[in-house]
Amino acid sequence: MVMTRVVSNRINSRNEPTAKPLPKWLVKKAHNMQAYTKMEALCRKYDIHTVCEEAQCPNQGECFENGTATFMILGDICTRNCRFCAVKHGIPEHPDLNEPKNVAMATKQLGLRHVVITSVTRDDLKDGGAEHYVKTIQAIRLLNPQTTIEVLIPDFQANQRSIRSVVSASPDIINHNLETVPALYKEVRPQANYLVSLELLRRVKALNDSILTKSGLMLGLGEKWEQVISVMGDLSEVKCDILTLGQYLRPSPNHVQIKEYVSPERFDEYKRIGEELGFKYVASGPYVRSSFNATNIAESLVVRVAKD
Repeated sequence: MVMTRVVSNRINSRNEPTAKPLPKWLVKKAHNMQAYTKMEALCRKYDIHTVCEEAQCPNQGECFENGTATFMILGDICTRNCRFCAVKHGIPEHPDLNEPKNVAMATKQLGLRHVVITSVTRDDLKDGGAEHYVKTIQAIRLLNPQTTIEVLIPDFQANQRSIRSVVSASPDIINHNLETVPALYKEVRPQANYLVSLELLRRVKALNDSILTKSGLMLGLGEKWEQVISVMGDLSEVKCDILTLGQYLRPSPNHVQIKEYVSPERFDEYKRIGEELGFKYVASGPYVRSSFNATNIAESLVVRVAKD
């Protein structure tokens, strides 16, 4: 069965009842429902989660159809309550000790060339869940030695031991999203700190400059052009390799409002400026998300870095 409804119109009618219709560049058809069914069955089989579903990513049908997903470890309940995020928040359960092995087995079953691992933020854990990341990386490597690994990590509350632990596990890419410009943190990410996040990216490079670093921003939250360029400059200064820029879409009426639909032309201009600043790869467009097209990005960059 193929779902023929337009995803973005469905999102708009459900989440933005008083907003104007989405612009034509945000109209996107859903992909084959069989892909959803297959991924749901896999997640049930191994008792794991994907951030694709939990965060209501608009690209999940396309990614699932291509056999890719971003696995979310450490449960599905976050200890923070960022105003842009659809992931549940509250008091999480103790980490599942079988989860690293289960993620590795799911990666093998899907035959992934590149796997992305992220998590909820676990401020309730002393190390923020860093050791769980390490065990997951090790389990994936054991069963999938040819698979490249990308981790999208929280800030670990600036715990240097936690950061060193994940870096020591040597994933191919370490991603930590700044999400928005500093002026909007109080409204959008009230429990996070811009300088802490920026320092995390700098620290990763200082510990192991062969690991590619990555970060991303959501646009349309009310940020100004010069603020975005300033953040891009900050990321360039800490030697961030990969930059992603995409349109924020409101998960529900309870989340922070969309202030603007950013045009494709402006996304193209941000991409041009990012490349001028020296990023190794810039993905910039309305439907770009942190892990969208991650396999192609990784394959183009990880091999290049290895040769260098």
